[in-house]
Amino acid sequence: MMIETESLILDKAKFSDWKEMYDNVWSQPESAKYMAWNITTSEADAKIRIRKTIAFQKAHDTYLVYEKASGKAIGFAGVEKTGPYLYQEMGICLGPNYVRRGFGKQILKALIQYCKEEFGAKEFICFAREENIASNLLVKSLGFTVVSSEMKTDTRDGHRYHLLQYSLKLS
Repeated sequence: MMIETESLILDKAKFSDWKEMYDNVWSQPESAKYMAWNITTSEADAKIRIRKTIAFQKAHDTYLVYEKASGKAIGFAGVEKTGPYLYQEMGICLGPNYVRRGFGKQILKALIQYCKEEFGAKEFICFAREENIASNLLVKSLGFTVVSSEMKTDTRDGHRYHLLQYSLKLS
């Protein structure tokens, strides 16, 4: 299943995407800052990572994000079912050269619409670290409300943070 927005295409990864994902996302500390993964530091590791991504995507509703204008792989996003008619995002990540362009909003709106149309979703859940201002502004702009806050520890560096859970009721 491919998902399309005004400027983006969400589709399954191909091995040939490894270089663009490495250059645009996986090697970028800014991309990993609020995520739960470590940067990839070599092209050899990027090739291993794309193989793992392809295998993971076969069993999960996750995608690479491609910019229509250039055709480049610039990020990733996905959703998962967590209960009856309840879906949540599995992370939305864009390379630093592709933020602040409205792409995050396009992705999130498309994932919500996809879950409504394909699965009859009645509620959609998002998560954001409290310090991630852009993500918090994004979900609030689409009408999400905070339903919980949990103190977490980043296993990469021991940093403590509040993870906010947002909910949007779908009609």
